[in-house]
Amino acid sequence: MATDPNLTNDPVQAYEEILEHPDTDRQSLAVAIDKTIKAIGHVVMWANVLLIAAIVTQVTLRYLLSQNYPKLDEIQWHFYGLVTMVGISYALVTDSHVRVDLVHMQLSRRAQRIIEVLGILTLLTPFIYLMIDQGYDYFYESFRVDERSDSPTGLPARWAFKAVIPISFILLALAALARLIHDGHALLYGPASERQGTKLRRVALVLLGFAVVAVALTFLVETTEEKLVIAMFLTFIALLFTGYPVAWVLAGVGVAYCGLAYLFDNDLMAWTGLESTFTGLDYLTLGAVVNRVYATMSNAVLVALPMFIFMGLMLDESGVAERLMTSMQRLFGTVRGGLAITVTLIGIILAASTGIIGASVVLLGVLSLPSMMQQRYAPTLAAGVVSASGTLGILIPPSIMLVIMADQMALSVGDLFMAAVFPGVIIGILYLGYIFLLAQVKADVAPVPDDAKRPDWGAVRDVMIAVIPTLALILAVLGSIFAGITTPTEASGIGALGATLLALGYRKLNWTKLWNVLVSAFNTTAYIFAIFLGATVFSYVLRELGGDELIESVVAGIGLGPDGTVLFILLIVFLLGFVLDWIEITLIVLPLMRPIINGLGIDIPGFGVIDEPALIWFVILVAVTLQTSFLTPPVGFALFYLKGVCPPEIRLMDIYRGIIPFVVLQLVGLALVFFWPVLATWLPSVAY
Repeated sequence: MATDPNLTNDPVQAYEEILEHPDTDRQSLAVAIDKTIKAIGHVVMWANVLLIAAIVTQVTLRYLLSQNYPKLDEIQWHFYGLVTMVGISYALVTDSHVRVDLVHMQLSRRAQRIIEVLGILTLLTPFIYLMIDQGYDYFYESFRVDERSDSPTGLPARWAFKAVIPISFILLALAALARLIHDGHALLYGPASERQGTKLRRVALVLLGFAVVAVALTFLVETTEEKLVIAMFLTFIALLFTGYPVAWVLAGVGVAYCGLAYLFDNDLMAWTGLESTFTGLDYLTLGAVVNRVYATMSNAVLVALPMFIFMGLMLDESGVAERLMTSMQRLFGTVRGGLAITVTLIGIILAASTGIIGASVVLLGVLSLPSMMQQRYAPTLAAGVVSASGTLGILIPPSIMLVIMADQMALSVGDLFMAAVFPGVIIGILYLGYIFLLAQVKADVAPVPDDAKRPDWGAVRDVMIAVIPTLALILAVLGSIFAGITTPTEASGIGALGATLLALGYRKLNWTKLWNVLVSAFNTTAYIFAIFLGATVFSYVLRELGGDELIESVVAGIGLGPDGTVLFILLIVFLLGFVLDWIEITLIVLPLMRPIINGLGIDIPGFGVIDEPALIWFVILVAVTLQTSFLTPPVGFALFYLKGVCPPEIRLMDIYRGIIPFVVLQLVGLALVFFWPVLATWLPSVAY
């Protein structure tokens, strides 16, 4: 996640200051809206606590009474839907959405405000109008027939839950209005300091460059639909570089190209010299995305998202990493590169207990970088170790990326969790081996500290005391999934409760930390879900334009054979990782690959028990490839997270140079999984 560089590091705190000290009465309406939405959000975020309680209650009653309760199932995704849908307006008010900061962060504050105003008016507003209008019709039809649960013992009044859709987008409209008022006031009456920085000329040049590329690429295809597909992709990527939030770029581009397709369908674009189309896209057909939004907010698999996020954030607050760092430093103190090895081991442990990359990178950086600099570590190695170790959580389960991939590819979350264990651990071992060998060959890169003491039994005891509770939590979560005791969703709730109990046991939990965890989990879940919403619109329009057929024909037409085709897809994913976040690639590109992989007829060992071993193997390959997207510039988010907490002696160029060996090691891990698919498919087969 990237935020406005001219605000405080904490966007929530920045907006608190605006609310308490408005510059003028002209902003009173915007301030009132901000306060109202924040107040609603601070109430709704407690639904995550109720969600934990509902999950734990469900598991407890099932094993005590040997019965399932559909009402508890539905209550869970009701809480999830409420948190995510209300959260999108809260995230807009606090400016917590994901954006590509490469160009945006260099712009003057005034230029950033102009971009936001244009983005709200041209991208966000049409989407909001669509969702309020069509969402109300969707709710009213449910209310008219008094819709209730599909289960006879489920919850009544399904229409009440569907009412969340138009209500949440009304809140989003109000949040957008507040942003417009704040930006408009600042553009008219803001201080001269807001003009300092790069003007909009750079953004205009980026957009012009993409426009030229788009026009050139359209000559490679014949039909108008294919030209629109190419233009749609490039428009999306180009607008990302304006710095406007990814979620609303996706949604706005989808709505815009739906309108463009409607014009071509109705012979209103004959002046372009292009043929008419037969997409069938119009305002009413685009309204079908409301049903998809409802399916997303009532998805039982995705309920695990806020729970794993809560679990990871609570572990960060529990002090587990500090205890591990202190005890392991004593254990590896006399080993060359011992501190870097310690950071990597902690990264592996954190990865198996949290999938929050930003939190892991920042935490490891804060804990280890000052010590590494004090021990005269090479800045490149220090930056590379922290960045790479912090990204292991996106692959090693429980990973929120694997949860989303399972949903998008219609696969079992448990299967993907098990399939990712060996690849994730192998990459961690490759990191450890590289650090150890480098330290032996170049002693000055990772020297032994002058005051290092040989480890004793006390150091071993301290490590065990620090590690065992965390490993117990990992075992409770992953072990319960692997053993078939709980579903991944249920395990996520148990993990969230376990992390809370661990924080209580370490006496690190208080009301302030609980509040911070709830706010962060609320915000993080909201901006991920917002990208879900935008990707829903984008992918719907893309498919109606024939984008899936175009991509399938291009990939199938390269004539490289099954293995070559998979490698070609992985190359495309790797290159996309330079400019796109893993969420967009997972939601837009990955689902398009399912029919292609199924059509290749690849013989991957499933040991007679895995239904679609080739798909599981392929998804793990993509997951390993996407891990590189956190490290590859210019949009490697781990690099931005790390730069925010780096000591001044570590320059941005040191970070870029430091991650190169670790990206290579990730690709080595990818090659191992590619050539030995059993690394991904053996463990899921054993679980059966």
